[in-house]
Amino acid sequence: MFAIMGITGNVGGEVARNLLAANQPVRAVVREIRKGEAWAERGCDLVEADINDANELILAFKGAEAVFVLVPPNFDPSPDLREARATAASLRSALEAAHPGRVVYLSTIGAQATQANLLTQHTIIEHALSDLSMPIIFLRPGWFMENSSWDVAPAIDNGVISSFLQPLFKRVPMVATADIGHVAADLLQETWTGRRIVELEGPHRVTPDEIASTLAGLLARPVKVEAVPRETWEALFKSQGMKNPMPRIRMLDGFNEGWIEFESGEAGSQKGKVPLKTVLQKLIERERKR
Repeated sequence: MFAIMGITGNVGGEVARNLLAANQPVRAVVREIRKGEAWAERGCDLVEADINDANELILAFKGAEAVFVLVPPNFDPSPDLREARATAASLRSALEAAHPGRVVYLSTIGAQATQANLLTQHTIIEHALSDLSMPIIFLRPGWFMENSSWDVAPAIDNGVISSFLQPLFKRVPMVATADIGHVAADLLQETWTGRRIVELEGPHRVTPDEIASTLAGLLARPVKVEAVPRETWEALFKSQGMKNPMPRIRMLDGFNEGWIEFESGEAGSQKGKVPLKTVLQKLIERERKR
């Protein structure tokens, strides 16, 4: 049995679909049972668990051959990142008590960075789980191609998209969630010992300019990209309701300045197969169905 967290989201859902396609039994770990009903119809067991409730997580992980751990994103954490520390403690306690056969934790590119930023939340959790008594893989994907979902509507409506990734010609390690799900499912079914790091990006690195030109080709209309000035970010993010925008700002700085990168560099990362064009086409189709 493979216990999958985040199954109702893009990545967790891709992991589960790949496991089911391989005729593997899946246990869906959900925050509310009703949210997992579609997965129950596909033959998955359902277990309700809150990520910060170690006792519930123990029941969710108990008896599992392997566990896929996905932490819900927190884009506006407390300045001391106390939420990540609490989650780290809960996960460590539950995994040690349940003792599944092995663990794949969905981390992030740049988890090894020494400069504090939004992704430091994963650094904290990786550190807490790094000496578990069972084999663990930290799967570190690049920037999600699906983040471009925010670009589709403005590209369709007025042919202009905005970018926090700068300069616009800078190549950024990006990856499709389909590739993450495929690789994670494969890793869950492997056997290994100790602690491993797997870094994953798409077939080639992507620039904001390429996102705009690919959208233009798919939409058959001109699309241009404009850089959002760095000096406007803090006020903009606060206007959107963020109380503590600095971690997000520093994360963007890390990508733009190059200190958020794979530990093994571009040459050492595993490469996925799904191109940007495929992801953007799906995002356009989804937008047009709304």
